[in-house]
Amino acid sequence: MKFATVQEAFNYYNSKDVEEIEKRAAEIGKLIDGNEDADIQSLNIELDGLKQAKENIIEKRSKSNKGFNPVTGMEFNKGVDIPEGTDLFATKEYRSAFFKEMLGQKLTEAEKNIYERARMEKRADTFNAMNNSAAVLPTQTLNEIIEKARKQGGLMSVCRQFNIPSNLAVPIGTPGTKANWHVEGVNVDAEKVDTASVSFSAYEILKVFSMSAIANKMSIGAFESYLETELTNCVMDTLNEALVSGTGSGQGTGLLTGITWDATNSLTYADKPAYTDFTKMLAILKRGYGANAKFAMNNASLYNLIYSLTDENKRPLFIADPQQQQIGYILGKPIIVDDNIPDDTIILGNFDYMGYNIPQGILLEVSRESSFKSGLIDYRALAIADCKPLVSEAFLKLSKTVTP
Repeated sequence: MKFATVQEAFNYYNSKDVEEIEKRAAEIGKLIDGNEDADIQSLNIELDGLKQAKENIIEKRSKSNKGFNPVTGMEFNKGVDIPEGTDLFATKEYRSAFFKEMLGQKLTEAEKNIYERARMEKRADTFNAMNNSAAVLPTQTLNEIIEKARKQGGLMSVCRQFNIPSNLAVPIGTPGTKANWHVEGVNVDAEKVDTASVSFSAYEILKVFSMSAIANKMSIGAFESYLETELTNCVMDTLNEALVSGTGSGQGTGLLTGITWDATNSLTYADKPAYTDFTKMLAILKRGYGANAKFAMNNASLYNLIYSLTDENKRPLFIADPQQQQIGYILGKPIIVDDNIPDDTIILGNFDYMGYNIPQGILLEVSRESSFKSGLIDYRALAIADCKPLVSEAFLKLSKTVTP
């Protein structure tokens, strides 16, 4: 059907439901992308009409939440009044609606309204998902997933987290010179601050997992706890691995692959490292990075190479720290254990200059048709993410000599 004006398209679709409008919008998108002979002008008119009709339907649904109390003569609100500009994904109403939708439970009218409003937010649109069973994780749940991943240790616990749009260059300040004593009345020359810029790409992390159909009987709290554990173990673990060894091709760039290692920033040892290798690393690390520097290695390297190492006076290099519940220290610098780091490799650096970016949170989609024969419900988690070293000079490497 062709429409001559936007008003004509609006009048036609204004009586339809939101799901039908979204389905038609998705069909038009495919027609425009895959058909050179498509009537672009006519399809754009229809798209504008679809958009206006959808907005009008949701607005009317919101207003319909208001009722009239004949006893008091006052209007009451059956729904939830969420002010414009509020982060819908952080509201408790959206959180409740999200988990009910994922579990296939019935939503209240207020929950339907906020769920539809959230789906219209730009944040969800960046995933290009038209499935009405797709939604972005509530902010509280996403924060808890990231917090749980950071508490598990590894580089993610110390690297810098970003939440910026993909492909946007952001300046990163590097350590500068200290201030000087000033003589009254004497001019002071301004210092040009050296900055590095970082631009994160948009790579997809995808995970599909299944649950029994009995899951719709779970409580919201139990389902949220399961999701947090599942997404931490799959999506965040994938990102944590990329922080170490990501290739940068279709995935994030890792610390070991994203820095050019040469004689200026790396040391080697033949069999086992010596006490002086660690003092050399701290001496080489440029001023400004050392104050927050940490050593990173895997568990095997810690106990095989470091645990029993002493200086000439038999003082141990490794100092345990049971009181602070940390692993310990090497020459006063904390140790980070990450088993994604290869054996016999030790990194020293300021991990504030290694970053990862999750700009839009995690999108969760549910399908009750894909596993029809087995009676399972499939969930698909999708995250847009990237990682890379921000400033290469903030890191040094100590590794075993490779013998031919």
